[in-house]
Order: sequence, then structure tokens, then C-alpha cells
Amino acid sequence: MQIERLKEKCAGAINMVEIGLGKSMVKVGQETALPLLLEEGAIPNAPVVALEIYDCEPLDWPEAVRADFGDVLKDPVKWAKKCASISGVRLLCVRLQGPHPDALNRTSDESVKVLKSIAETVDVPLIVIGCGDDERDNELIPKASQALKGRNALFGIASQSNYKTMAATCLADGHSLIAESPIDVNIAKQLNILISDMGFDPRRIIMHPTTTSLGYGMEYVYSIMERSRLAAFMGDKMLSMPFILFVGQEVWKTKEAKESAKAQGVNWEVATSVSMLQSGADIVVVRHPSSAETIAKYIDSGMKG
Repeated sequence: MQIERLKEKCAGAINMVEIGLGKSMVKVGQETALPLLLEEGAIPNAPVVALEIYDCEPLDWPEAVRADFGDVLKDPVKWAKKCASISGVRLLCVRLQGPHPDALNRTSDESVKVLKSIAETVDVPLIVIGCGDDERDNELIPKASQALKGRNALFGIASQSNYKTMAATCLADGHSLIAESPIDVNIAKQLNILISDMGFDPRRIIMHPTTTSLGYGMEYVYSIMERSRLAAFMGDKMLSMPFILFVGQEVWKTKEAKESAKAQGVNWEVATSVSMLQSGADIVVVRHPSSAETIAKYIDSGMKG
């Protein structure tokens, strides 16, 4: 007797968010089924891989990552060109680390100048992240947003403490926004509501639920993302945003990756990314080019069913 395969259809859908312009535009979201369950719904836009770069040389990165880039790490524009040429990379994530007091302590204008040079050199949509120091970012992000006005970039990171400034800036300059919450479904939903109440289109919000690396409580992150995604499929509009995860920054600070040969660190980054993709991630941001290529191949294979 033939047994019919049980299929679960969802009423809701994830919002589609567009990043960039023209032929290089990247579309994420819009799925109506959990990852890889192609027979249960539509997944019109495959997840994408982004490589992370800094506006200055990343002296704190382990040698296992630095070695494959060589001297281009000293020149952010050359670094960006190399990353944009790597197979499977659809986005570049530019972290404006230079103004941080513990980095170069440079002026925001210097970093914005570097960002503009990158944007004018590569034909890849950009994700732009501040340095992480609230005082510096309050000055830096509006200038960076203005410099890329009309390019439809993805800016971050908006939290409960700074979402008003971030939302107003991105609204004025036509960018999308990353909303971050501390691995909590209720806080994530509340932040999305607060940003939307400012007149910001929910279809321009991407959620960052924060994450961790393989071996460091990744299962909990997985479960929170899965809960959010299931709520969206049941019709919760304030949890219907795509996910972005900064896998590289989490993996390469672990002992297993930092103190290993290249192969183990890359495998750690790939394994973490694949797990997060299976939990519903739409964008994974990694650091090693070999990781990016491998993850992109995994996505292509999974989308073929």
C-alpha cells in the first residue's frame, strides 16, 4: 500500500526585502515553507552568503582567516574587490570599525570616505554596520547612510536603545534596516512593532536574533528562530521578517577556530552556517572565502531539491 507523504501548508509568508539596485539587486525572504521543504510551499528566493570586510586592517582576526587574503587586508577597496569576485558571494558586509576607540579611533569622515570608495568600486549590494560604540555610531551611521543615499543598502544595527535614530536615518535615505534582539521572540516582535510605528515599512526590516557558534549553545538560537518562523507562517506580520546572522564574527572568536589550522576553522564556520540556514536564515555573513564558496554550493544543492 502506498503511503502518502504528509505535507503541511502555511497560510503566512515571510516578507521579501530587496537590497541594492539593478542587475545586482538581492532579494531575500518571501518563502512560505520551512528551509528545504520545497514540496510544502514556495521558496522563490534562495538564502545568500555575504563576506564581511572592515574599513581598516582587522588585526584581531586569526591568521587562519588573514592568510587567504594576504596584503589586500591593508586596503579595504582591494579587499572588497577580491571578496566580490569570489564565487557565490552576493553581498558585502562593510563593518566601519575604524572609529572605535579601541581600534584606530579615526574620525567618522575617514571611514565614510572608505565606504564611498568601496561602493563606487564594486557592483555588489552592501550591508553597512557601525563600529559598535554607541557614541561614535550616533555620528557615524547618519553620515554613512547619507553617503549611500539612493543605493538601497542594508544598515545596522538597530536595537531597543537606538532604533529611533537608526530608523529615522534609513527612512530618510531609502535604506533597509537590521533589527537586533537578544535571542528572544517577544523582544524581537516588540522591536519590529516600534520601528514600524515610526512609519518604517516592515518590508524593509531584517531581523538579527543574535547568534552563536557551533558548540556554544547554537541549539537554543536554532529553536528561537524556528519559533519565530513558525509564528510568521501562522500569520504574525510582526515576525514575518527575513533573518540575517553574523556567523563569522561568532565562529572566529572561538578557541576551536582561532587556535586551529585553516581547515578546522573553515569547517566550523561552514557547519554553523549550514545549521543556521536550516533554522531559517536568509543571509549568513562569514569571513573566510573558502567558507563562502562551500556554503553557496550547499545552498545551490538544497534549492534543487
